[in-house]
Amino acid sequence: MQARSADWYQGLVHNPIGGRLTRTLGLPAPALLRRYRVGQPLLEGPALVGSAPGGRMQDVVVRIVNQGAGEVVTEPSESDRSRWAAVVFDATGIGEVGSLVQLPQFVGPAFRRLGRSGRLLVLGTPPESLDDPEAAAAQRALDGFVRSAAKEARGGATANLLYVAQGAEAGAESTLRFLLSARSAYVSGQPIRLKAGDPTPAPTPNWEEPLAERVAVVTGAARGIGAAIAEVLARDGAHVVCVDVPAAGAGLAEVANRLGGTAFQLDITAPDAPARLLDHLRQRHGGAHVVVHNAGITRDKTLANMTPDLWSSLMAVNLEAQLRINRALLEDDALHDAARVICVSSTSGIAGNRGQTNYAASKAGIIGMVEALAPSFALRGATINAVAPGFIETEMTAAMPFAVREMGRRVNSMGQGGLPVDVAETVAWLAQPGTAGVTGQTLRVCGQSLVGA
Repeated sequence: MQARSADWYQGLVHNPIGGRLTRTLGLPAPALLRRYRVGQPLLEGPALVGSAPGGRMQDVVVRIVNQGAGEVVTEPSESDRSRWAAVVFDATGIGEVGSLVQLPQFVGPAFRRLGRSGRLLVLGTPPESLDDPEAAAAQRALDGFVRSAAKEARGGATANLLYVAQGAEAGAESTLRFLLSARSAYVSGQPIRLKAGDPTPAPTPNWEEPLAERVAVVTGAARGIGAAIAEVLARDGAHVVCVDVPAAGAGLAEVANRLGGTAFQLDITAPDAPARLLDHLRQRHGGAHVVVHNAGITRDKTLANMTPDLWSSLMAVNLEAQLRINRALLEDDALHDAARVICVSSTSGIAGNRGQTNYAASKAGIIGMVEALAPSFALRGATINAVAPGFIETEMTAAMPFAVREMGRRVNSMGQGGLPVDVAETVAWLAQPGTAGVTGQTLRVCGQSLVGA
């Protein structure tokens, strides 16, 4: 797994001589992000937690931060000059537009004291669940507030919004832990919806290994983002079945052996691929709890030069294979009930990209597939979601022309590219048993990219 960025400019900024030069010239300074390490506390500093009248989540947040060995402050004194590791505001009870003023009143002063890689988290009620137009408008306003705050954040801080449905409060822990912790280092400006699950997820006995005793499948696992996903899932306790094409066999075996997992060579576009995969899972592992559709290719050409072969070959890998495997999973007992399926999309599928009509179409198709399949998976207590990475530092992006690569790195609120581990941490959160209330959604892992935001 890639442990650090290859970003030359970020290295320059954090070099003593380069740092002085960039400060003198007034150039932007992308922060070194706090990323998760095993044994790391939930927060490295105090959390300021507040609530609007009628809020449903303050007590839940306080309990979770306390369990994570964190300090909670609910009534700061005027003399307190603490640097907050997190600022959390429970806005679930806001039902009038006039009451929105509580957001800047509470968050504004605290935001100035948000520490490096700090977390601003606003909690709301899903607007679509409210009958009163003013209440729905007030709750939808939280989205614009958080997206704007994320663009004002400095020092690697993030801002995110969690809409918690009535009855979903008890199932919020895994999502709250993800958004408050260093695992969400490159996730910012994002709204997430938490639905009420039935039944409520059982408590996670060990947050260091939330995937213990679970079998996870990762396609395209031989290198890059796929290898990073496999490594993080294994770190979190899963036995990982690493899948890739036979041509990548050597790399696939190396990844699987290093993680104590299993290598399975498979061309996912083959007509019998779903049956072979499910038979392998059933025979060798007793089925799977987690399936991660990561395998994908690019075949970039401008639209005028896009041939049917380039279009079809990409669609076969990026979209059609996922559709066929997901249909098979729904019809087969190789996928355990209450399973988690995660599909890797892309911000290209949201914003489009020059020279990538085929790739962007396939990644947008993944989002549509996830939304359409969520009700079917829910009948088995399972979830299906997508992650949409933005600019991630990989071998593929390293081969881009310099100017294109630099633009990709800088056009986001954090002023830098993400790492494969950032995508992997998001996948691992969605794979947790406790993340039962998040389904049919696409979460961007892009540092709040300004393209298509």
